[in-house]
Amino acid sequence: MKIIVCVKQVPARDSVLRVRSDGKWVEESDVNFEINEPDAYALEEALQLRDAAGGEVVVLCAGAERAISSIREALAKGADRGIHITLGGDGAPDPLATARLLASAIQGESPDLILTGLQSDDLGFGQTGVVMAELLGLAHASIIMQVEVASGGLKVKRELEDGWFQYVSLPLPALLTIQSGIKKLRYATLMGIKKAKSKPVQTIDGAAGGATSEARSETALPIRRVYPPQRSKQIQMLTGAPEQVAAQLLEKLRFEARVL
Repeated sequence: MKIIVCVKQVPARDSVLRVRSDGKWVEESDVNFEINEPDAYALEEALQLRDAAGGEVVVLCAGAERAISSIREALAKGADRGIHITLGGDGAPDPLATARLLASAIQGESPDLILTGLQSDDLGFGQTGVVMAELLGLAHASIIMQVEVASGGLKVKRELEDGWFQYVSLPLPALLTIQSGIKKLRYATLMGIKKAKSKPVQTIDGAAGGATSEARSETALPIRRVYPPQRSKQIQMLTGAPEQVAAQLLEKLRFEARVL
């Protein structure tokens, strides 16, 4: 089984973000980057499926030159080879443009299964995977908590609301968006890090001939302004008898704070 895992490189969760001088993005020079957490779970699921059924795991990442470090990390964890779609310039590729770039690179691979994370930790659109499935004409399912290979297809467990789950059968090839926590993540071993240096990584120029003209068009979502959220504190004093104060508090919690 050939499995392609789409990963994204995002700022590390413990990074201190500063707005760039032009106010249009964060200052990346002092930010550490890592594999998007939901994508790391998609990678882990792919590796376990490969280990159980055999085949190949290919890591696909669209991003700046620094994204090669995340591809190498995935290779160190056990992926077989990587594909890097290089992107440059400011702004963030919107989900449709990103899906077009990824789909263009995937078409020549003819995979049995494509896995992505449910959403990215930085922008959180949660759309790239399902849009890519539509572009490739594949069966797909989202918010996946469990994957089983059964009788030439897949049986997956989807997370719904309020503690409910749904079981769905899918034919192959298919695309799944993986929920965080599906499996325990592995660490890269010293031997894996050494082997990753010799594993092949194909480079595709996302701004030139490596992608179709449709995939290259309008690849950036213009960002007008980036700023930290405003923080404000407000104190309200409730007066009256205890019964009256309790009734006022209940009303504010229910209709203003909306926590009840």
